[in-house]
Amino acid sequence: MSVPTASPDELVGELRSSLVGKTFDVVEEVVVLEDGVAVGLVTLESLLACRDGQQVRDIMDPDPPTVAEGTDQELVAHRMVEHGGGCVVVVGSEMQFRGLICSERMLAVLLAEHEQDLARIGGYVASSARSRGAAEEPVGRRLWHRLPWLVVGLLGAMVSALIMGAFEATLESNVLVALFVPAIVYMAGAVGAQTQTVLIRAFAIGVTTREVLVRELITGILMGLFIGATFLGFAALVWGDINVALAVSVALFASAAVAVAVALALPSFFQRLGLDPAFGSGPLATLIQDLLSIGTYFAAVIILVP
Repeated sequence: MSVPTASPDELVGELRSSLVGKTFDVVEEVVVLEDGVAVGLVTLESLLACRDGQQVRDIMDPDPPTVAEGTDQELVAHRMVEHGGGCVVVVGSEMQFRGLICSERMLAVLLAEHEQDLARIGGYVASSARSRGAAEEPVGRRLWHRLPWLVVGLLGAMVSALIMGAFEATLESNVLVALFVPAIVYMAGAVGAQTQTVLIRAFAIGVTTREVLVRELITGILMGLFIGATFLGFAALVWGDINVALAVSVALFASAAVAVAVALALPSFFQRLGLDPAFGSGPLATLIQDLLSIGTYFAAVIILVP
């Protein structure tokens, strides 16, 4: 990188004359070097405003913002803002001058970091490029990304139909049993959706699944107990069949607890694989929750309903 440089003892007039007719990669500020170490920065505004006979050390900033090679770009931007803008000096392992990062070039970095943060807040995507790509991709790629997961969901619906068919005799003998299937499936999906929302917000601020795991599982169990107990009284009062009401309550409790576990596990699993859970975790979680809810319900019916 080509930047204008000067020594601390150099006169301002000599420095101005030495810069005429030359081109540089960065011209916002002059780097003041002493034995290869950056000891200050001089802005062009200061250089043009001073008398010829002044020394460079008199007009330089003796404490320029400095970062080491390899410093994260967000930290560089923070350092630049802390210092009120301008350039940031990059130094090597022995504090030797390596280059300048100017404010103009940092604008692109700040924009990229801002978009990445927005992407994280909005979902699980790892970068703004993936977020923008998902929003702007053509119809063909949209279908390619989404249809496979919906096909998986369709297969799950087929399996659900087969499970229901296996209990055809039970449903024919007691139509009341079939009445509660949609409610159980819906409640499992609703509880799972709430947990996924909490997990998205946690990911956005850097909180891991492990940090919310225990509290979310306890919350799921307590919600399942409340939902099951509430529905038990309602079903027993309205339909008068305590056995079916008890089976529904057990299924609601179990499906709520399982839905929380599934909603915690799948997004984390997709994130570890480097896949975008925005396409896959929702349909797959719905499939698993539905199958487990229906299976749990009919298992409870077999045990509790004569």
